[in-house]
Amino acid sequence: MQKTILKVIILLLLTSCSIKPKGTFGESQKPMAPNYDDLYYWAAHPDKADAADLVPPPLQDSLVPAQVVDVFFLYPTIYTGKKGDKGWNAPVDDPDFNERVDSSAIKFQASIFNEMGRVYAPRYRQAHLHAYHSKKRASAEKAFELAYADVKAAFEYYLEHERKPGTPIIIAGHSQGTTHAKQLLKDYFDGTDLLDYLVAAYIPGIAVKFEEFENIPVCNRPDQIRCFCSWRTWKEGKEPKNWTSPEVAVTNPINWKIDTSFASNKLHNGAILPNFEDYRPAFADARVNHELGILWTSRPKIFGSFFLFGNYHIADFNLFYRDVQLNVRERVDAYMEAELWNY
Repeated sequence: MQKTILKVIILLLLTSCSIKPKGTFGESQKPMAPNYDDLYYWAAHPDKADAADLVPPPLQDSLVPAQVVDVFFLYPTIYTGKKGDKGWNAPVDDPDFNERVDSSAIKFQASIFNEMGRVYAPRYRQAHLHAYHSKKRASAEKAFELAYADVKAAFEYYLEHERKPGTPIIIAGHSQGTTHAKQLLKDYFDGTDLLDYLVAAYIPGIAVKFEEFENIPVCNRPDQIRCFCSWRTWKEGKEPKNWTSPEVAVTNPINWKIDTSFASNKLHNGAILPNFEDYRPAFADARVNHELGILWTSRPKIFGSFFLFGNYHIADFNLFYRDVQLNVRERVDAYMEAELWNY
């Protein structure tokens, strides 16, 4: 198991050695656009067997499958380029890249939602990791715009061809997935009729401001609906350089509050470690740091955690896997109860 964890950490560190896009966005060839009528262009879909269907073995007996909502999940930045591929956006027809997506984010993040939801995760021409840091801002912005165009097309396809009228929706994403989920929530939910069908949004890994949306507040209790949850996880005591963000909303994924109360590991429902079989309840604690706009947690007691240098971004979901899973159940129950009172 230690070898598995070390392998994941080494892959994270190698991200810093990614092959950067060459030239400007206009000079690089755009990858082929996905066709969402073809199941191949869905990393997760109810009509195919995929990694989002998986359940960690220790949790299989405790799940109560209901799948009464639809979950639209957007995976994080995985595209770091490769030899001979110099573009600003990921090729969605590349089997190697798709396998990386499926065996990481879809398996370890999207699977959290499969108890209560039918999971839809579109493949999209996501922006290269370097787009977040590149000095070529015009090219980086165009790369993100192309990625979001795919996300938007996939969501519109879902609305027109997949969603049954009245079906409640959860929006979820991580990192770049959250970047696009924020815009998706603004375009399709914030101040529209579709907001009535939003159970909640789980969008960690990227800063989301308290006032990000006009009509979608940050969640401040575990059964609140039509709200968003977001956090960025760091080792307690670590302070990202030049990073003071009191305007950034942070939800504690153990007690689901936004105050600075400490949630001890005794309240923690469980993490899933990188072999997908190691379930660790009472493993993590959490406290919101409003000044920095981050979530603090004690250093995980696993082999190789010191390699992460205090930034637990890669584990935003997995440190709180079971906590999110149970909270989805609670919010869905609250949504259904509220709907009954409306009749």
